Amino acid sequence: MELHVEIDKGSGFCNGVIRAVETAEANLDGKELYSLGAIVHNNAELERLRHKGLVVIDIEMMKKMSDTTVLIRAHGEPPQTYRIAQEKNIRLIDCTCPVVLKLQERIKKTYDQINSADGDGELSGGQIVIFGKEGHAEVNGLVGQVNGDAVITDVIHSGDGYSIKGISEMEFTKPIYIFSQTTKDPQEYALVCSVIKEKIAMAKGCTAEEAEKYIKIHDTICRQVAQRHSNLVEFAKSKSVIVFVSGKESSNGKVLYELCKSANPHSYHIQDTSQIEKEWFKEGDSVGICGATSTPKWQLDQAAAFVMGL
Repeated sequence: MELHVEIDKGSGFCNGVIRAVETAEANLDGKELYSLGAIVHNNAELERLRHKGLVVIDIEMMKKMSDTTVLIRAHGEPPQTYRIAQEKNIRLIDCTCPVVLKLQERIKKTYDQINSADGDGELSGGQIVIFGKEGHAEVNGLVGQVNGDAVITDVIHSGDGYSIKGISEMEFTKPIYIFSQTTKDPQEYALVCSVIKEKIAMAKGCTAEEAEKYIKIHDTICRQVAQRHSNLVEFAKSKSVIVFVSGKESSNGKVLYELCKSANPHSYHIQDTSQIEKEWFKEGDSVGICGATSTPKWQLDQAAAFVMGL
């Protein structure tokens, strides 16, 4: 079968994950290295690193360790993790993505400001809202900056509709400071912010325009990720078939795959080449291979080679 296969140039590891993986490999050097949580949400890549000596642990396991070395992945960690490491004499190799680190600092600074006696005018005494996936490692790290004093919100899809998680926990008579997890969908973030503005207007009896002064929207989605969304839609539209490669645990993978599916109904989500079916293709198809920020380039190459061999 003759197929025209192209790998999306914008797919694959983001810069933060590349840095974390390269740092892990440089510190393995034939010996074990502990990673606090999966360094990337991709089982194939985790298995490759496991064979090199990378051992994934959780925070409870770390509490039982001492005098060792632990790598912090790109997602970042809450302040408590650093306190535990200091108490247990654990050396940390901190691979927190610079974009995530900056976001952590902004949330902490904002929280301190709005809870201080001389807060920021109309926005003093406000509430922190984080748009992100509850339980996600990055979100846990962000919530940790404010000792858990934040509302987590997200868009929950069901059938043809959606709901906004956490909306009932927000106090719309108070000013709201909202931040986004760095890998979330920019359009969904805009939707959530729009709904919050409407709720503020209703609570205060003002117009939507007037409500804007009671909400501070922080643009914290990673530029690399944000650009990937629009570029991936165009890539998906330009192909007959899309093969999207990512781990099932990848939050970013779920979002990007849905984007592909909405742009091209002939989009298929796989974790490895064993899930590719010949029936998806017909003679002369143009096939696009793409993936999440947690998908390694070698896995995209592997998928492309498999499809070309059909």
